[in-house]
This record gives sequence, C-alpha cells and structure tokens, in this order.
Amino acid sequence: MFQRKKDSNELRMCCDYCALNKKTVRNRYPLPLSADCFDKLAKAQVFSMLDLRNGYYQVWIDEGDVKKTTIVTRYGSFEFLVMLFGLCNAPTMFCTLMNDVLRPYLDSFVVAYLDDIVVFSDNMEDHENKYNTHPTRSTPNPLK
Repeated sequence: MFQRKKDSNELRMCCDYCALNKKTVRNRYPLPLSADCFDKLAKAQVFSMLDLRNGYYQVWIDEGDVKKTTIVTRYGSFEFLVMLFGLCNAPTMFCTLMNDVLRPYLDSFVVAYLDDIVVFSDNMEDHENKYNTHPTRSTPNPLK
C-alpha cells in the first residue's frame, strides 16, 4: 500500500508484516538500564554522541530470509535486502550487532543504547584519540 507523506506529498510504501512477525521467534535482548549508562558517564568531561537512526538500513538480511520479506503489488514483486523497521527482531538485531562491533570499547569509553552511541573521556586530547579509534579495524566487519 502506498500513502502520501503529509509534509512533502510524495508516496511512501507501507508494508504489513504482522503474519511474518507472528511466526518469527523473538530475539530477547535486555536493554541496558539508563541509570547504569549514566553512572558510566559520571566522571567524564567530554562527550560525543552518534545517532545511528539510519543504521538499520546498513544491516543486510540473510540471503535465505530475503524471500520472506517479499511484497506483491500491481507493479511487481519486491524483496527487501536490508533490515526494515516493520520486522519484530529489527531493533534487537541492531542492538546485538552494535554491541558486537563495539565490544572492545564498551564501558571503557563507549556507551551504546539502542541506536545512540556516546563516546566519553576525561579531557579533549584523550577524547580525540578515542573518537578516532575505528572498531571495524580490530574486529571483522559484519556490515556489507
């Protein structure tokens, strides 16, 4: 189904994945407590925040699962190759992925909460060194 956006009047595709979500085995992911996140940031003086709101679209769906996302319209059949918001495990899959990528740095100078990442330090010089550390250089890159 296509609906018009209120602000720009352009068409937006809307998909109903209720049937697929009912058959999906839920991936249970415990959210970190916000109080614990704030405790880790208590002594820091310098902060940088990264919002990965579009990060879901960087996570590829396994080849065997692509056909499960197929939608049929009068214009043809379409399959999603990347994670989409309508799938029930999308947020938990993304959180798990971010924790796997950032694992060497979590709690030492990085806090990850859903799609937000905070890099924190005691001073600016330390912060620049930490901020420029590339986690994908030390771990295999799970993103395609």
